[in-house]
Amino acid sequence: MESMRELFKVGFGPSSSHTMGPQRAALKIKEMYPEATRFHVDLHGSLALTGKGHLTDYIIEKTFAPKPVDFSFKSEELPEHPNGMIVHVFQGDQEMKQIEVYSIGGGSILFKGDLAQEPVQVYKQNTMKEILHYVDEHGISLYDYVLENEGDDFDHFLSDILGAMFESVENGLKKEGLIQGKLKLKRVAKSMFQQAQNTRREADRERLFISSYAYAVSEENADGGKIVTAPTCGASGIMPAVLYYCYKQLHIEKKDLIKALAIGGLFGNVVKTNGTISGADGGCQAEVGTACAMAAATMAWIYELNNSLIEYAAEMGLEHNLGLTCDPVGGYVQIPCIERNGYGSLRALDAAMLAKQLGYLRKNKVSFDTIVKVMKETGKDLSSDYKETSLGGLAKEFGLS
Repeated sequence: MESMRELFKVGFGPSSSHTMGPQRAALKIKEMYPEATRFHVDLHGSLALTGKGHLTDYIIEKTFAPKPVDFSFKSEELPEHPNGMIVHVFQGDQEMKQIEVYSIGGGSILFKGDLAQEPVQVYKQNTMKEILHYVDEHGISLYDYVLENEGDDFDHFLSDILGAMFESVENGLKKEGLIQGKLKLKRVAKSMFQQAQNTRREADRERLFISSYAYAVSEENADGGKIVTAPTCGASGIMPAVLYYCYKQLHIEKKDLIKALAIGGLFGNVVKTNGTISGADGGCQAEVGTACAMAAATMAWIYELNNSLIEYAAEMGLEHNLGLTCDPVGGYVQIPCIERNGYGSLRALDAAMLAKQLGYLRKNKVSFDTIVKVMKETGKDLSSDYKETSLGGLAKEFGLS
């Protein structure tokens, strides 16, 4: 598996695959060809179909500036991934290079041809079964396992990530008004937070707090604000909501939240390695489902559950998002994405609670690795209309005038 540094990235919304990935690709190409005078970009598949709402053309044009760039939007997919593009590099009227590049989820990119590079493998183990066997055999914790592979200074990186997550929550809770785009969607996180403060019933109050935190980050993301991919921009509200809730309502210290973040990230890394975290590839089960599994594992660790029960919580978090479609209305990461983050954060809490209560009554028969495999197969079977193309589902029925 790759480093978790490739999973948690600080960047700007609204989409890790449609905004952050193309921006990284354009930056690299611009650095490689400083003599270029202009660019033409063919956006393919999901990048073409929802690129406008996800600001794909905007971020590429901004990155290549001041050199001009024009675009072609082509609905057919390139062979390697639904999020593909071909960048034509020109010097005057002469085409210097055609570069095929894919945005494969979570802001990660993959170049084809002579620019292709093999990802750096940091972990020797690739499945949760292998990881759990290793830590049991060596008598170490999951957090010690992460540091063993990432390096002792990795806690500093995680501290920065946690800080960026908390900043995105707090920024979102301060803001009011409309989110950019044709949907004219109103920000509600601040009002939800105020409702939570004024709610007497403890159970309702706690769930409102978590929801308001998830909405705060998701609204920031939808408006192009700074967030952390966890594992993607579209699902960036779930992990911060659970962690911020643990900090503010449960009074868990940051040094322990850093460890909890590492545990959640480990499960996200397994999904990224063996399944997919791309909505264009696997539907929203790959984004919100993975984030829910990560947050469930995080919460289970906070509950001081053993490794088997942490896996159980993560398995439930992903299992009960199987088949979740990605159908953003108008190509914006707003409806149903923001609400889904709030719902996903509550599901993560419930998964950890169920693992805590049920895990000691009977052994879970379904492994996390099994659910990752099923999620990947389910994603392959989903129609492309339900994988970040805005051609089916809610996006089709809602309509925009």
